[in-house]
Amino acid sequence: MLTAARTGAAVLSALLLAGTAAAPALADSPSPSATVAVPSGLYGQGDPTYDGVWRQSLALAALAAVKAVPADSAVGWLTGQQCADGGWPSFRADTAAACDAATEDSNATAVAVQALAALGGHQDAVDKGVQWLKANQNADGSWAYNPGNPGDANSTGLAVTALIAAKADPATVARSGRSGYDGLALFQLGCAAPADQRGAFAYQPDPAGALAANALASAQAALGAAGGRLPVTNTNTVDAAPKALACPAGAAAQPVPRADSAEAAAASLTDRLAAGEQHLMLTLPGATPTPDWTATAWAVLSLVQSGHAKQATGAVDWLAAQGSTWTKGGTDASATATLVLVAKAAQRDPSNFGGTDLVQQLTAAGPALKSGPSSATAAATTANKDDKGGVSTLWVIGVGLLIGVGGGLLLSLQRRRGAQGSAGKPGK
Repeated sequence: MLTAARTGAAVLSALLLAGTAAAPALADSPSPSATVAVPSGLYGQGDPTYDGVWRQSLALAALAAVKAVPADSAVGWLTGQQCADGGWPSFRADTAAACDAATEDSNATAVAVQALAALGGHQDAVDKGVQWLKANQNADGSWAYNPGNPGDANSTGLAVTALIAAKADPATVARSGRSGYDGLALFQLGCAAPADQRGAFAYQPDPAGALAANALASAQAALGAAGGRLPVTNTNTVDAAPKALACPAGAAAQPVPRADSAEAAAASLTDRLAAGEQHLMLTLPGATPTPDWTATAWAVLSLVQSGHAKQATGAVDWLAAQGSTWTKGGTDASATATLVLVAKAAQRDPSNFGGTDLVQQLTAAGPALKSGPSSATAAATTANKDDKGGVSTLWVIGVGLLIGVGGGLLLSLQRRRGAQGSAGKPGK
């Protein structure tokens, strides 16, 4: 993926981008092999070498979505990771040293731009990031994970969403006359593909130039095709199901038209979710397929952005029911932040998503907020416990008063206490 962590080597990075290693890519829980200390201000407790900027950006975008104001140290950590030329690497251990351009990547840059744009007040960093993306666009309109390599659907989709977040029209950001949308079209399966793959995106063409549908590539590229960015806030919905790609005679050799791209991608995602019991699957060569949390979450974001929130409902319910496995009780900051983004996009309550207070879990994974809804949650949680961790007499009295005043606030407190209890359960 480009999902959260990159496992270092170029070959493994390619696997992540292809979606073939989504689980380790998102795991930022502590590892026995971790050798880099977690810097102050960074969300999550795992080694940040391969996903520091990624998970920080998702966390800040999620906090912006719930209208929380993060600590200056959290925002300063992200802006401090930016290189002089405007790009971001996955992680800079020594920000006093000049960046190695070879370590800068479009994925980290794209999500950092979106997070800072969502927070507001960081226009210089956003503008520099956009300039870096423009400078490192391939001649065919696509973006690669690292500049100088062939483009891929995931990286191109992320770059397009970053441009949209920064109010730079991807249709006008072009290299050799090829725009970002032209770049996306390179990876979308059209009428020449089997009917059950049309509208999906491939990660990259195979050596023979053929395209094969990829769940994560489809889910992430579709957000860019639909004109979205993080956090997704679209509330316009379409009653009808998304329309599958129409294939009149003579259309087989043509790329998917820009006007049909998002709808065709949404139709493909809807069909694949239905076939997978409302979640997408991760398939590794020689391994048993497993649920792909990352792809499913991004599929929800893309469907909501395309106006098909109704078709995303089943996947949202699945993520709500199963999400604690992915987030590992909140210790995986990337996964937790992504679920906050999903909940907000789907107009669900992220403080009670499947019985879990995702906002509390996310804020507990980083520095204390300056302000926001989870600040009140944390204060209430602390006030409800005595020094030994039990329920205090004052809290019992308070419950009685709350019952007299109204049950709504009491129910809210109960949900918060229940969510905190579930947050302590181990993940998979």
